[in-house]
Amino acid sequence: MLPLLGDYLFVFVARLTDVSLSTVRFMLMMRGKRLVAAAIGLVEIAVWVTALGRVLASLDNPLKVVFYCLGFASGIYVGQIIEEKLAVGLSTVQIIPSSHDAADLLTDRLRAAGHGVTVLTGEGLHGPRKVLLVTVQRKGLGSVMDIARKTDPGLFVTVLDARTALGGTMRLRK
Repeated sequence: MLPLLGDYLFVFVARLTDVSLSTVRFMLMMRGKRLVAAAIGLVEIAVWVTALGRVLASLDNPLKVVFYCLGFASGIYVGQIIEEKLAVGLSTVQIIPSSHDAADLLTDRLRAAGHGVTVLTGEGLHGPRKVLLVTVQRKGLGSVMDIARKTDPGLFVTVLDARTALGGTMRLRK
């Protein structure tokens, strides 16, 4: 009974691992990290083949298939958590403050914190609005969002993934 339980656990953990790696690999590919993504893919496929081999060797045991499936679903969840913690890449934050005064204050506070801010003028429902653009390392996104929320609770924010940035002023994380 114990060896069988160990086999179920192995299949589950192997599948959780390979799918987590797959999720991280895909995110890294989307951010242009080709070599790291390829290296992760090598490990990912080795783990997948091993797990699948264990399941295919005993298709008469449906519980192994269940553990294989549970490992897959868990791997998707865990992979997303890992990717969020790694926070590789850049984000562009588009901020539409609630007023011109709030825009000026927020611009000053973001710049004082070392963030580069580009200010554009847009047209909203009630007339001209300032639009602030801030491109940051994803790990620095929390800083921008905290400053923005504390400065102007009535603002509108969107966050976009940016693949690359060239020039300009960006705060470097220490």
